[in-house]
Amino acid sequence: MDPVFLKIGSFTIAWYGVLITLGIVLGVWVGTRMARQRGLNVNLFNDMILWMIVWGLVGARLVFVLTSWGQFAGTPFPRILLDIVNLRAGGISIHGGLIGGILVLIYYTRRYRLNFYEYADLCVPGVAFGIIGGRIGNIMNGTDTVGRVTGWPIGYRWPDSARAFHDGMCVRNPNSDMDLSRYCQEIGGQLVMTAPVHFTQLYGVIIGIILSVAAFFWLRSRKAGWAFWQFWLWYSILRAGIEETFRLNPLPLKVYLNQGLQAPGIGLFTDTHLISIPLIIVSILMLLRIRNRPDTRPAGRLVSPSSPTTKPTPVERP
Repeated sequence: MDPVFLKIGSFTIAWYGVLITLGIVLGVWVGTRMARQRGLNVNLFNDMILWMIVWGLVGARLVFVLTSWGQFAGTPFPRILLDIVNLRAGGISIHGGLIGGILVLIYYTRRYRLNFYEYADLCVPGVAFGIIGGRIGNIMNGTDTVGRVTGWPIGYRWPDSARAFHDGMCVRNPNSDMDLSRYCQEIGGQLVMTAPVHFTQLYGVIIGIILSVAAFFWLRSRKAGWAFWQFWLWYSILRAGIEETFRLNPLPLKVYLNQGLQAPGIGLFTDTHLISIPLIIVSILMLLRIRNRPDTRPAGRLVSPSSPTTKPTPVERP
């Protein structure tokens, strides 16, 4: 498990970036194909995707910085600015990326008077593929999205060769609830974190796979927006329940914590838990609302063989 995919001199390419890029490329291919089948504007959709990626990265980094400000506080100016924009050092928020992408989608659909949900639905597979790639990249990085120490049989003992993981975990963390250095011991002249932890990175991969498969069933719906809100509902449920509950994250609302060699390795509530609760409620309400709306797409083949490729004229607003 090595975070570096390719190194040429001092220039390195990380597995994390490569795998997320592959997920996005696959998602764009699927989305473009479906846009053509549904008679949507393919060129405009591709423009949307480009800017959604750009502003998604901005949003992902911005939310991470705001929710992890302790990592940046105290850094002198202007070095702090370099640290904030340094994506190569790691640290992005999936929720922030989704918010950034949605804002771009809102802009385009308002500017060109398009149905927001028709295009939003097509982005769902790409987001799911990106989650898979990102979590596999987290496994290669080692120190990202680590799980809590657990005595359950599913606990994973990271191999001694996973140096990125052990080097990161054997540094003392000022937050005692997240300090794994107490479980480190010297083996073969190197510090090794010997305690089993929840393999939360793999949990995230499984969540991405579930969402990828489910997306193709959701997209069969003839109601625009069904896939979009189903994704938000089930991503929030699965992320909060299967991954976040066992992940080594700070607990701003410390309701329950039980971790260790004789414990299940559970922590409630993290920031993601707190964000997921309103998202689940809103998603359910929106799905109920969409279910009662008339169908927006015909049954059978969705569109004619030809589809528009030129951009519509932007709506001029006073």
